[in-house]
Amino acid sequence: MSRHFGEIRQLGYVVHDIEAAMAYWSSTLGVGPWFYNPKVPIENYRYNGEEHAPHNSVALANSGFVQVELIQTRNDVPSMYRDFLQAGRTGLQHVAYWTNSYDADLERLLQQGFQPVMSGEVGQNGRFIYFDTEYHPGTVIELSEVAGPKGKMFDLIRAASENWDGVTDPVRPFPDLSKL
Repeated sequence: MSRHFGEIRQLGYVVHDIEAAMAYWSSTLGVGPWFYNPKVPIENYRYNGEEHAPHNSVALANSGFVQVELIQTRNDVPSMYRDFLQAGRTGLQHVAYWTNSYDADLERLLQQGFQPVMSGEVGQNGRFIYFDTEYHPGTVIELSEVAGPKGKMFDLIRAASENWDGVTDPVRPFPDLSKL
């Protein structure tokens, strides 16, 4: 467990073909079911202090306690994901820590000298921020707020993985956050 952040809750993989990645993870690795959103509604997105409108596809599944996130960028908006791909890499790009105390944890990390690079929001209580921590590939740190509907969705995804038979509905749509 990280003494700065707590437990790693998510592994974020940046891929070129999210559909192929979901198929591989479910059929070869037995991880699923995948909850897929072809266009994540990201609000207040900022990269290096500038506002942009990203079009990212995301798929989420759990393997035990850890959530796996697959990310495919669909436009050329500046992002840490785009930078990762342009550097010739694919695969593990970040590890995420989840919090119900986003403001307090963010302030503590800023006080410790962590530098924000990318941030945004997905629904109510779904803020996220990535820090400049990639001193070794795959070690970007994300702090992700899970106090509201996003946290309930993450619980639903974990519960679905616990009894998944490995075959039935390997790819499912994201639940509607406004109804959670």
